[in-house]
Amino acid sequence: MGDDNSGLVTDGEGVARCFWQPSMPDYHDNEWGRPVADDRRLYEKICLEGFQAGMAWITILRKREAFRAAFDDFDFERVARYTDRDVERLMGDAGIVRNRGKILSAINNAKCALALAEETGSLAGWLWKHEPTPQERPREVDLDYWNNNPTSAASAALSRALKKRGWTFVGPTTMYAFMQAVGMVNDHLCGCACREEVERARTGFRRPA
Repeated sequence: MGDDNSGLVTDGEGVARCFWQPSMPDYHDNEWGRPVADDRRLYEKICLEGFQAGMAWITILRKREAFRAAFDDFDFERVARYTDRDVERLMGDAGIVRNRGKILSAINNAKCALALAEETGSLAGWLWKHEPTPQERPREVDLDYWNNNPTSAASAALSRALKKRGWTFVGPTTMYAFMQAVGMVNDHLCGCACREEVERARTGFRRPA
């Protein structure tokens, strides 16, 4: 998994990163864990995490541009208006994951996102209220924590809140992956070169109201 039990891999220059970095270097180094406040990008991430269920994330990442093209760049106001014709169009698009249930979920969740944004003024503001407190986080994010915590109390609470509002494909494990990806938690392993960078980004991040 890594160079040792730390879960880290070291490149030729001696820089350590999370064990999965070599398969997705740009995503790991420049995107994963960095805070996101844009409503559309947050909706996109929830959708893609839902499509990922049962699949490897790298598969979804490789198809992300095709997903963006197919779903109007995840403009949830537009996706919320999709009809049966759009469902059939998406089912015929070989560039994305052609799973009818997941496609219908993305459309359903667009309607839910639109309703939530209209009600509260900001999808991002509502989602970020579910960020766990520092007291809820582990002292160290090591390989043991990584392997034994596919979910959290905060992700379970977010999952319940979303399901109550009608969202689908938003289970606790999916929501924990979402929180990791959009910077609600920093799960770069201790010793990873990106961990301190991400923590600085989180410290300087202005949480959306």
